[in-house]
Amino acid sequence: MLSPSKAKRAAACPARGRLPLSFSVLTLVATAIGTAGCLPTAMTLGGADPADPTARVAPVQYRAITAPYSSLRPAAPTSWRERNDAVAPRSESDR
Repeated sequence: MLSPSKAKRAAACPARGRLPLSFSVLTLVATAIGTAGCLPTAMTLGGADPADPTARVAPVQYRAITAPYSSLRPAAPTSWRERNDAVAPRSESDR
């Protein structure tokens, strides 16, 4: 007599005893947030504390970003032989 009623309950609610996925995810997130509060504070790895107003800092220096600039205007046309001779390695007799 009890078996038909159990079958009806099982058919009506097949996920009985299981938690919904969203509840499991929320539980996991809440646990992660709760345990994150128990972690120790971060230690400084080296150097002065940036929030310390008395910390020494390097002086500010100006460096021009165009300092090594040289004009690259087109050169006057010359023959290819003259240009080739200008960049060719010199022979022993020319040195």
